[in-house]
Amino acid sequence: MSLGPDLAGRTFPPTAPFEVTHDHVAAFARSFGSSYDGGPAPATYPIVVAFGAMRTLLDDPDVGISLQHVVHGEQRFSYTRPVVPGDRLTAELTVTSVRSLGAADIIGTRSEITDAEGAHVVTAVATLVHSAPGGTAEPGEPPAPQVGRQR
Repeated sequence: MSLGPDLAGRTFPPTAPFEVTHDHVAAFARSFGSSYDGGPAPATYPIVVAFGAMRTLLDDPDVGISLQHVVHGEQRFSYTRPVVPGDRLTAELTVTSVRSLGAADIIGTRSEITDAEGAHVVTAVATLVHSAPGGTAEPGEPPAPQVGRQR
């Protein structure tokens, strides 16, 4: 099942506020073998908030994307200022592009992350590759990327 081209340009409702705490930032840093001794959160920390916005896309039954068939293709962050403990952040995701490649859809997203005052903190740009369950390429099209582990 290909995603509809009308998905591009769609903006999803903002996430509930997420409070950044020292403990959560420290746990995030430990998850990739680093440490945290205060100050700004690691540069990739906004993925915590951006993933909440991504869930609004993935959980929408009208969209037709299932997380188990998604490969994360790319992630970039553009900052206005660093994320720090005490921030209350929300993210609003917009689908910036959708294109089909064989039985896969390549989905571009942009999540604008703002603080409690509505000021921009960081923009998270991601590319997702979605392969429909049981999807096969049409004759003459390249095969869909393999998603997940093959048994």
